[in-house]
Amino acid sequence: MSNLRWWETRWFVFAAMLLAAVPLLWPAIPPLTDLPGHIGRYRVMLGDAPELNSYYAFQWRVVGNLGVDLLVAALGPWIGLEPAVKAVVILIPVLTTGALLWLSRELTGRVSPLALFALPLVYNYFFHFGFVNFTLAMALALAGWALWLRTGRLGQLRTRAALFVAIGLIVWIAHVMGWAMLCLFAFASECVRARRAGAQFPAMIVRAGINCLPLAPPLVALLLWRGGGGAGDTERFFDLAVKLKGLGSLLRDRWLVFDVASTALLLVLIYAGARGRIGRIVPEAAVAAGLAALAFLLLPFLLMGSAYADLRLLPYAMMVALAGLSPAAGSAPQALRRIALAGLAFFLLRTAATTASFALYDRDWTRELAALDHIPRGARVLVLAGDTCGQPWAHSRRVHLASLAIARRGAFTNAQWRMAGAPLLTVKVQGAGYFAHDPSQVSVPAPCAIDPNLMPQARALAEFPRNIFTHVWLIRPHPAVSGARAGLKPLWQRGDSMLYAVDRPSSRLPQGAAAQ
Repeated sequence: MSNLRWWETRWFVFAAMLLAAVPLLWPAIPPLTDLPGHIGRYRVMLGDAPELNSYYAFQWRVVGNLGVDLLVAALGPWIGLEPAVKAVVILIPVLTTGALLWLSRELTGRVSPLALFALPLVYNYFFHFGFVNFTLAMALALAGWALWLRTGRLGQLRTRAALFVAIGLIVWIAHVMGWAMLCLFAFASECVRARRAGAQFPAMIVRAGINCLPLAPPLVALLLWRGGGGAGDTERFFDLAVKLKGLGSLLRDRWLVFDVASTALLLVLIYAGARGRIGRIVPEAAVAAGLAALAFLLLPFLLMGSAYADLRLLPYAMMVALAGLSPAAGSAPQALRRIALAGLAFFLLRTAATTASFALYDRDWTRELAALDHIPRGARVLVLAGDTCGQPWAHSRRVHLASLAIARRGAFTNAQWRMAGAPLLTVKVQGAGYFAHDPSQVSVPAPCAIDPNLMPQARALAEFPRNIFTHVWLIRPHPAVSGARAGLKPLWQRGDSMLYAVDRPSSRLPQGAAAQ
C-alpha cells in the first residue's frame, strides 16, 4: 500500500464518491427532467393516497425497467416517498463513480490518472434527463464488469459463472439496456482473452459467447416481457444529424460553450490515447468502447418506445475508454501527478458547475410548486407547461413538474406516460382522450413539424374536456389567445404561471375529496 499514488488509494475513491453526491444534496427533489413523473407513479405504487384509486391503477410486472421503483418501494414506507427518491438518486452517481474507478484498476492494473477525466460523465445528459432506471443499471453494469474482469484474472471462472447468473438478472430488472451493455462489455473482454490464448477470429467469437452464457437467462424474461404486450415504436435509424448533435451533448446541462468544450476535451483525450500519443487504451477497453460505439451507430433513436436508445450509450463508451486509458510506459512520476491533478481539477470544476445549475433549477421548481398549496386533494388538473419545438440548450425541466400534484395532493394530471410492453401504471379516467397522458401537458405556441403529437396551447385550452378536469395549471405558458381562458376562475398566479378552477358544475370534485 505504501507505493500507491494518492489517486490510487481507497481514501481518494471514497472522497470521489462523496464528491459525486454534492450536486444533489441541496435540492429537495433532484431537478431531473423526467423525475417528477416517476415520483407521481411511485405515489400510486405505494398505495398511500386513497384519492388516486379513482384515477390510476398500478400492477407489478416483471419487466426490465424496475431498478429505482423497487428501491423506492422498499424505502418509501420507512422514510417517506420524496426522501426515498432523493436517497436512491444520490446513490446513482456515487455508485457509478466508485464502479468507474474500480473498473480502471481492473483494466489497467492501477487506477489510471486519466480515469479522473471520466468522472464528470457520471452527470451525463441522460442522468440530467431523469433516466434513473437506466443510469442505475449502468452503474451496476460497470461494477459488474469490474467484478467479471477480477474473477477472470484470478481464474475463478466457476465462481464467476454462478455469480453472474444472479447479477445478470439483477441488472436486467434494473433496466434492460444496462444488462445489454454488461453483456457487451463481458463479451469484449472475453474476445480479448480468447485472442491472447491464440484463438483465431471464428473460434474467438464462439469461445467468448460460450463464456458469456451465464448472462443469458434474462433473454427468456425479455421475450416474455416484450411478447406479453404491445411493443413500442422503433424508428429513426441512421439519423446521422441527430447522432452528431448527440455526440456534442453528452455533458449537456446549462452552459453550451462550457458543456461542449468539456465534451471536446474528453474526445481529444480518447483520440490521443487511441493514437498512442499519451498512452494506450488497453485492448479490453478499446474493444468494449468500440462495440458500444458501433451499437450507437446501428441502433435507432427510438427503440421499442424508449427514446435516445442510441445516444444514451455514448457516455458509457467514453467512460470505458477513459477508464482503460493507461499512461505511456515509463512516464515520470511528476508527469503522472500533473495528469491526475488536471483530471481532479476537471472533476471539481464540472461538479461545481452542476451544483450551481441544480441550485438554479431547484429555485425555479420551488417557485412553480407554490401552486400546489391551492390545489384541492383529489382534484383533476389539466397541466400545460410552456415549451418550444426546438429545445434550448438548457432545458426548462418543467414538462413533468406538475406530476408532483399526484404525489403531494393525490390529484390526477395529464402528464403520465403510456408505457410500451407491460405497463405498471394505467389511467382509469374515461373520456379525457388526448388529454389523459403525456405529451398533452407539453404546450407549444404553434404546431411542431418535428413532433406533430404536440397540441398548440390555444387549441388545448379550447378543446380540453371541461367536464373531466377541475383545474387548469399553466406553467410558464405562451401569450394567451383572446377568449382562450373563458370559463376559468383564477386561483393563484406567480409571474406568468397561473392556476385556474374550471367554472363548470360538471367538473366538481369527486365525492369525499377535500376542498382545501
